[in-house]
Amino acid sequence: MGKAKGGSSAPALAVLAVLGIVAVLGFTNDDDKQETVDLTTLAASTTATTITTAPLDPQPYAGTDGLVVHPRTETALYSAPDADAFAKIGPTQFGQTWLPVVEQADGWVRVLLPSKPNRSTGWLPDEDLDRASSSYLIKVHTGSRTIELFERGRRLGVWKAGVGAKKTPTPPGRTFLLGSIIDNKRSASPIVLPLGAHSPTLDTFGGGPGTVAIHGWPRPDVFGAAISAGCVRVPTTALAHLQKVPLGTLVLIDSK
Repeated sequence: MGKAKGGSSAPALAVLAVLGIVAVLGFTNDDDKQETVDLTTLAASTTATTITTAPLDPQPYAGTDGLVVHPRTETALYSAPDADAFAKIGPTQFGQTWLPVVEQADGWVRVLLPSKPNRSTGWLPDEDLDRASSSYLIKVHTGSRTIELFERGRRLGVWKAGVGAKKTPTPPGRTFLLGSIIDNKRSASPIVLPLGAHSPTLDTFGGGPGTVAIHGWPRPDVFGAAISAGCVRVPTTALAHLQKVPLGTLVLIDSK
């Protein structure tokens, strides 16, 4: 009986072992696909890079529910759920990277990106992401040359703003608050709020990338004028409110 018992258990163990290997391999291939990507081969999505393969935002003037995410580590970006990786995103840009979610699928989120071209998006697996919600919304109207700030749908303020000149327009579409910078060496505006958008006509502002930002200005005659190189110039009172808005907050720019 000892031989019979031993002979019957060995094949069973072998089958279990094979099933275990199959299960592990299946989990790795299907649910942890991003772990097989060599991140060193991917370009980083930053305010200084251009990634032409990024899918563009299909609803550039739509709102969101306020969900924002933060990648804890460098993470691959995908063109669609379970599709190929085309770039990567890091945990910091101007401080922590917080990105607005514009679409969700099972286990995935689609986010706006800080890289060129404007309206670039990418899909992230929703694991290894910190999640938060912004109750704020910023609207920039280049036609009326105004900026509005909302919290939970309630307007907190509206101010005249300086927007891009005809030859250097402020780019339309939805973008987001990418960073908050305080630099007392900047005489025009020590407080600068970079957005995830870029000048459509200029490659650089003052030697840096052509990142569009919201910032102050020392002369009030610019407010209500189409005069800037693409940035949005706002009064001190507006900037004080906008500086309190969390990173990742949606910014809608239209021609109204």
